[in-house]
Amino acid sequence: MLGIFLDTETNGLNFLKHKILEIAIKIHDLNNKYELGSYESKIFIPFDEWKQGDPNSLEVTGFTFQEIEKGKKRERVKDQIIQLFQSNNIGRNNSVFICQNPSFDRAFFSQIISPDEQETLCLPYHWLDLASMFWAIKMKSEKAFGSSEVDFSKDHIAIDYNIEPEQKPHRAMNGVRHLVKCYEAIVGFPLATHSASTSF
Repeated sequence: MLGIFLDTETNGLNFLKHKILEIAIKIHDLNNKYELGSYESKIFIPFDEWKQGDPNSLEVTGFTFQEIEKGKKRERVKDQIIQLFQSNNIGRNNSVFICQNPSFDRAFFSQIISPDEQETLCLPYHWLDLASMFWAIKMKSEKAFGSSEVDFSKDHIAIDYNIEPEQKPHRAMNGVRHLVKCYEAIVGFPLATHSASTSF
C-alpha cells in the first residue's frame, strides 16, 4: 500500500472563495517507508484572487504576492502531479492520501485536479487524517483523554511523541515532512529501511 502524504497552503480557509498557493507531496511505501517520489510547487494566482485572501492565513504562511506571481500555472502543476502519480501507478486500490486535515486539503487539491478528473484517473477515494489515527491509538491505550478539550493540531500531536514542532514558516513541504514523522511515530512503517526518491 502506498501513502500519498500531502499538504497545501492557501490564501484563506474557504475553498469557494480562496485559492491554493502551494502544494507538496511525498509518496511512501507504507510497509517499508521507501520514498517513491515527491513534488512541491508554488501556484500562480492573479492579483485579483490574491486580494480576496484572508490576512490571517497569509500571515501564517508568510507568502507575498511576488512569490506567488512566480509560481507555476495551475494547469502545469496538474500535469506534473498526474505524471508523478502515473509513474508510480497510483490508484484507488493500492494507495491512500494521508493529511493532517483532509477535509481542507482535499477541497483545495480539487482546484488543481477536479473531482471529475480524479474519478477519470481513478485516484484514491480515501483521504486519511492524522488526528483520527492519534485519537484511535490514544483511546485504545492507557493514555485515554482525561479532558473534554483536546488539541488535535499536528504540533500538539508531535509533542505527545517528543517530535520537534513543524519548521516555520508554514510551507507545504515543511508540513509534509513533519506529517511523515508524526505518522511514523503513531502508526509506523513496519519494515522501514533507508529511502530514495524521484522528484518532479
